[in-house]
Amino acid sequence: MDADLYREITDTAHDTPMWLQHLAEIWTEAGLLLYGVLFVAAWWRRRRSEPEAFAIAVLAPLATAVAYVCSELLKSAVDEERPCRAVADATAPLVDCPPHGDWSFPSNHATIAGAATVALALTWRGILWLTAPMALLMAFSRVFVGVHYPHDTVAGLALGTLVAFTFVRLTTRPAARVAEAMRGSAAGPVRWFAGRS
Repeated sequence: MDADLYREITDTAHDTPMWLQHLAEIWTEAGLLLYGVLFVAAWWRRRRSEPEAFAIAVLAPLATAVAYVCSELLKSAVDEERPCRAVADATAPLVDCPPHGDWSFPSNHATIAGAATVALALTWRGILWLTAPMALLMAFSRVFVGVHYPHDTVAGLALGTLVAFTFVRLTTRPAARVAEAMRGSAAGPVRWFAGRS
């Protein structure tokens, strides 16, 4: 069933205009960079906030990194071959098929997108209007370009969401205490980073 849906999406991808194919190829990687920019913006926005809010902003990229590591561990345990190699009669992917051993389940890109979206929303709710569509487009783009099954991306979004939410909730209080200590530090750069000049 998932192989059939994969074929339908990749067949449709090949029927779309070239500019859309190129846009999907770019977005599937460049979207991750945009999350990086948003992490910096969230930190800057929360630098002078109460320690807990500042701590969550600083924890957002760390939570995303933890979700990525969990995704990699799960990939190694599942060992699912990429659909661009495993699905018979599928059209060629729009990007190079990752090498054997770079497993398919779950999608790292979708995991990162899900984690970043949730982690950013915990510190900056108003950004959800941007990050939620970004995450969905990132996940879909991985199937569209032909390197993941749909279930890989759904699992990645779910895993990233769960890990990021849990990580931030478990580490906010200790991180807030660290933030308070940083704001009282004798080192100027440390105080600046934590929002005190």
